[in-house]
Amino acid sequence: MNIAILNQKGGVGKTTIALHLATGLALQKKKVLLVDADPQGSARDWAAAREVEPLFPVIGLDRPNIHSSLPSLSPDFDHVVIDGPPRTTGLTKSAMMAADLVIIPVQPSPYDVWAAAEVVDLVREASSFNEKMKSVILVNRKIVNTAIGRDVVESLEGYKIPILRTSIAQRVAFAESAATGRTVLETSPSSPAAQEINSLINELTEEYMS
Repeated sequence: MNIAILNQKGGVGKTTIALHLATGLALQKKKVLLVDADPQGSARDWAAAREVEPLFPVIGLDRPNIHSSLPSLSPDFDHVVIDGPPRTTGLTKSAMMAADLVIIPVQPSPYDVWAAAEVVDLVREASSFNEKMKSVILVNRKIVNTAIGRDVVESLEGYKIPILRTSIAQRVAFAESAATGRTVLETSPSSPAAQEINSLINELTEEYMS
């Protein structure tokens, strides 16, 4: 399955979600390829910082031909995770054309909710060309125990795209693990951060990846 993490707004945690999703699937003994479609190359920098054996390969593919290039690159993989670009470009559209599932991470702020409208419109447009594509919204970088973290779901319901039950909180553990090219699933597997990631993967696997 091809899974694209997309939102035209920067700073919503696309790379963190992509890396943790790829890691979680790899730890389940799945063969995973991570495609860094962000010209900034954050996922590639993460891979370069890693000093232990990689769990999956990371390749750069930041050209608007992802959908036509992937079939020849990924025949031996169970899952391809695409870390999308920070702006709405031909890259984003190409990633949608390649995707079986699009995950839209949204921070719980009014600005981020409003900004999500553009990528939601693109998803709807792409679905007319890629009928197999599913899409979901993930509340990411939520501040624990705040009202806006709870209220954002109601605001997002207007987009008529499923909102995942699992949400990911903003935690220092994510940044600390990234500095060494690892994830919280490796550095602190019993932490609340790792529990949230495992919950996300379980929800996606049970409801959207079958």
